[in-house]
Amino acid sequence: MPIAHGAPVPRLNSMAGRRMLDTGGIRMDQHESRPHPGFGEAFGVWLKIGLLSFGGPAGQIAMMHRIVVDEKKWVSEPQFLHALNFCMLLPGPEAQQLATYIGWLLHRWAGGLAAGLLFILPGLLVMLGLSTVYALWREIPVIEGLFFGLQAAVLAIVIEAVHRIAKRAIQTGFLLGLGAAAFIGIYVLQIPFPLIVFGAAVIGWAVGRLREDWIIPGPSHRDGDVLPSVAPSWQRSLMVLAIFGALWLGPIVFLYITLGGSHAFSQISVFFSEMAVVTFGGAYAVLAYVAQQAVDFYGWLGPDEMLHGLGLAETTPGPLILVLTFVGYLAGFRQGGVDPVLGGLLGGVMATWVTFVPCFLWIFLGAPYIERARNVKAFAHGLAAITAAVVGVILNLALWFGLHAVFREMRPLSWGGWTWDIPVWSSIDPAMAALAAAALIAVLRFHVGLMWLLGGCALAGVALTLIR
Repeated sequence: MPIAHGAPVPRLNSMAGRRMLDTGGIRMDQHESRPHPGFGEAFGVWLKIGLLSFGGPAGQIAMMHRIVVDEKKWVSEPQFLHALNFCMLLPGPEAQQLATYIGWLLHRWAGGLAAGLLFILPGLLVMLGLSTVYALWREIPVIEGLFFGLQAAVLAIVIEAVHRIAKRAIQTGFLLGLGAAAFIGIYVLQIPFPLIVFGAAVIGWAVGRLREDWIIPGPSHRDGDVLPSVAPSWQRSLMVLAIFGALWLGPIVFLYITLGGSHAFSQISVFFSEMAVVTFGGAYAVLAYVAQQAVDFYGWLGPDEMLHGLGLAETTPGPLILVLTFVGYLAGFRQGGVDPVLGGLLGGVMATWVTFVPCFLWIFLGAPYIERARNVKAFAHGLAAITAAVVGVILNLALWFGLHAVFREMRPLSWGGWTWDIPVWSSIDPAMAALAAAALIAVLRFHVGLMWLLGGCALAGVALTLIR
């Protein structure tokens, strides 16, 4: 059997009581042989994930877990959660960064680039196409119905994903309470996401020193994993910084030199570069700031169009942060100074480029250090607490999406200095509520496959829209 890069390390797993071999993060034992996936096989799986990555970060992470951990068994449960914890700490879309991380674990640079790019490209192409349709022909009943049905499917996927992730990430009563506190903190008290992450890390570190069983039930073990063969070093880090720093900042400098700082394309490159380093918590967390700047300051689009862009991002594969592609498209379409469609395509691609290049930088720069840190208990305790807190954050996102999908109107409710959006109960959309309930039953009770769910809801949405 060909062995992947990095020599296999024989050892005895005390928990399982049997000899195991690890190669590239893949577990092999004397009872069951699992070959390291070839790059072609992994490429096909990453393409499949990219094409099916509907449902926002919760659904995307759950689907990735089902494929690479449960079905393919390419990485173990602890290794997957460790990578997820790190990606939750980073600005940018955590699901795309998680795919890049796992791709790097399996095939290093080539694997990370393939996994990360394939997670983005299908959604990017769809978003550019939908943005063109939106800019040229906004109201087409069939397209409206398609989006209507997909919204119901996405809502069911997100709720099911929250359940799946919570079952695997929250293993103790303390972590359950921490997740609930995070939900209250972000939904009720409106504490910023970075503060919740930092607070969870500190709490996990402190509690883990006193009561490790509150964080990790039972003896902690590596479950057959080995560290990657890539050792962290200053030379490697400087090389990563040089390569991805040039890819990130080079286009910005070029646009400033050739077009000037006041041109729309220059403004797009700078604005979305700023978003790339502050988008903790994903698209929802940054949406308010993007809307304020893009609508009020730059005048690229209207407030209702911002919500339409989020709706498009919700119903396309890929990370929800692709809503920024929509904003960049309309900016280039209206202010690019060239043919509107060409300007829109250039604006959308530029916004996407400066948003996602930093994501590869964070992973390739930090992954070797993070993998080595798996042996540090205090670090593991902090990350486990972060995972529990993020479950509460994702639940908040699911609730936000559900309310805005099922109710046509929301109204502000203020008390004690806080303001929340609550639904106007008379504005409930019975068709959306019924279709979303049917989708949820199909997923939770009958475990309907993703493509069947999306296809069935899309057809139902078209039919309901045409009837109405």
